[in-house]
Amino acid sequence: MSDATENQRTALVVDNDHDTVEVFCDLLQILDITVIGRAFDGKQAVELYRKFKPDLVILDVYMPRYDGFYALERIREINPHAIVMMVTAESVSETKARLRNLNPTILVHKPTGTEKILEIVRGLLSTGSTSDTK
Repeated sequence: MSDATENQRTALVVDNDHDTVEVFCDLLQILDITVIGRAFDGKQAVELYRKFKPDLVILDVYMPRYDGFYALERIREINPHAIVMMVTAESVSETKARLRNLNPTILVHKPTGTEKILEIVRGLLSTGSTSDTK
């Protein structure tokens, strides 16, 4: 692996579904973002975040063992300003309330089209702004 340039953006992709991880990695590659880690549960996510401090974390909410809530809470302890895009197929109000308390940068509901994901990631890395999408 080549050294990332100073301006190179980095990302960590976390989902228990290996195919979903690969899809996100492919999308990030389109934006010339280097995926510095792939994790398949929240515990791995925290370990990789601590080690690499990526510019962006794409994090699934529901995973077996250690979920996205676990990971987001610990990532926020490491870096309260981390850019974390939470991804979920659930729209349960309890999930939204719990996430609101953990303050993800953005919550994206599956399924979301490729162009919309690219637009969201571009926006997050250019401004780091907090928002919520459908």
